[in-house]
Formats: sequence, C-alpha cells, structure tokens
Amino acid sequence: MQPWKKWSLGTFGAIVLLIGAMQVFADEDEEGEEHEGRERTAYHEGSMQGLRATNATWKAECSACHMAYPPGLLPASSWQAMMGGLDKHFGTDASLDEAAVKEILPFLEANAAPEPRKSSAEPTLRITETAWFKHEHDEISALTWKNPKIKSAANCAACHTQAEQGNFDEDTVRIPR
Repeated sequence: MQPWKKWSLGTFGAIVLLIGAMQVFADEDEEGEEHEGRERTAYHEGSMQGLRATNATWKAECSACHMAYPPGLLPASSWQAMMGGLDKHFGTDASLDEAAVKEILPFLEANAAPEPRKSSAEPTLRITETAWFKHEHDEISALTWKNPKIKSAANCAACHTQAEQGNFDEDTVRIPR
C-alpha cells in the first residue's frame, strides 16, 4: 500500500493549515512588516471588479478634478472617511449634493478593496500610502516621481496607460522619460 493512502482526514487538515500558515508568512516582507495581503492577493488573483467597476455619477464628479480612482484601490472605511470629508478634500472643497453622495458612496463601498488586517485608528485616504501601493511601487525612485511628465505618485495615468479603464497591469506601464 502507498504510504499516502494511510493518511487520515486529520493529516490532510494539518497540511491545509500548514499551507495557510505559509501564506500568512508570505504576506510579510523581509523585515517582517505585514503588507495588506488580502488586498494584494485579490488584485493579483485577477479580481478586477473594484478596479474596473464604473458608475456615471462617480466618474463625472470625481474626474472633474482628477482621475476617478477605482474603488478597488482603497477599503470601504477609507471611502467612507473620504466621502464624509469632501468639504476638506486634500485642501479643496469638493462637496457634493446629498443625492450624489447617496449614489456614489454605496458604489465605492460595494467595489472597495478588502479591509487591511492591521487597521490604524484613522483610515488611509491616500492610495499612495497604502501598503499595497508601496509594495507595488517599491522599485520606483523618488526622482522618477518628480519627473515633470509624472509630477507625483498620485498621477496613475502618467505611467499606467490604461488606468482610466481600471487596468493597472504591468504590461500597460510606460514610464515617461
């Protein structure tokens, strides 16, 4: 008889738990700092719903001043805080009427990234401050962000040629020179 045929259901359960534990450790970088693994995993496994979701009111209102950032780039708690503070939106009054907020907020929440495992007291409002963003862009130098054709890390469309369509695949990246 093959040795593996003697394994009990408990043995298989232990193997599954071991594989799960290995995944948790894989979500830590070399210094042991945990990344928002569920968020990163969902993105890398092709769960593009929150990146490619669209809503006409969201698109019109948010893209009036900047790229309409896909809801899948921040967790629901961040979108709730953002929508609750539009009167002080990064130094600008971006207030919306109640009807627009009642349409946009549920759209953002339904298509948001998973909440990070480690949550701080305050939700992250800047996509560029998320662990996922930092991990994905760790090879980009500070000098690159200062390129006049890029201007800042928040200018996704400068390098991600299909960002407006919610496509952030590495194959569509073209860093301006």
